[in-house]
Amino acid sequence: MLNFTANLSLLFTEVALIDRFKIAKQAGFNAVEIQFPYDLSTTAIKDKLDEYGLKLVLFNVAAADLLQGGEGLACVPEKRDQFRQAVAQAVEYAGLLKPEAINVLPGRCPDKSRLEQYLETFKENLCFVVEAFSPLGIKTVFEAVNTHDMPGFIVHSGAQMLSVLDQLNRPELFMQYDIYHMQMMGEKPEEFIAEHTDKIGHIQFADCPGRGQPGTGQIDFDRMFSVIEKSGYSGWIGAEYKPVGTTTESLDWLTPYAST
Repeated sequence: MLNFTANLSLLFTEVALIDRFKIAKQAGFNAVEIQFPYDLSTTAIKDKLDEYGLKLVLFNVAAADLLQGGEGLACVPEKRDQFRQAVAQAVEYAGLLKPEAINVLPGRCPDKSRLEQYLETFKENLCFVVEAFSPLGIKTVFEAVNTHDMPGFIVHSGAQMLSVLDQLNRPELFMQYDIYHMQMMGEKPEEFIAEHTDKIGHIQFADCPGRGQPGTGQIDFDRMFSVIEKSGYSGWIGAEYKPVGTTTESLDWLTPYAST
């Protein structure tokens, strides 16, 4: 059985974030994820989760200017203190909201001569996050992002994620595998997921190219979801796409899996 979450940062944007919980539940989701929940208070989010019987599966450590084209926080040597403040904020939110996983976005390195330094800083910071969330029973995940959408992103392949896991050797650390991003990088997500299921803590998807819902691009999602199910993956799968049309109109793919 596959378990899907609605990413409320990209889905149901026809309404304010605080109102997306209700619509997600009505659409058939029992769980949600949010990229950055920090514009809402913990109590406001918790109230909505309780009201609609939803689980918040995942959110990200704050990444400062990353989505606006900047470096982010997690890999920048000069921003260690700022990153740790962001982790403290995430811990505060996690204490009440109890997600299954916290995601760390590695970030960008605009100066290629400093790439190794940025990578080492990221790995050090990743260990710090594991130490912060492991006592809470929350796993840490990190993701590769394609360099077409985010030039200079320091982790942009499945092989790099596997290398980080191997170097750090922390049982509480997993990959967040984003099918869209890896398809954009020319990888074969079906084969990767089937081979490395045990190292994947969370999956996200969108069609490729375009990052729309299933059926708007080139990926065969009937086959993709079948591969994930047969792989034995038992975690959550996040719908993190940009709907073509309204979100409700984009949800035909969910019908076979919806619980309501």
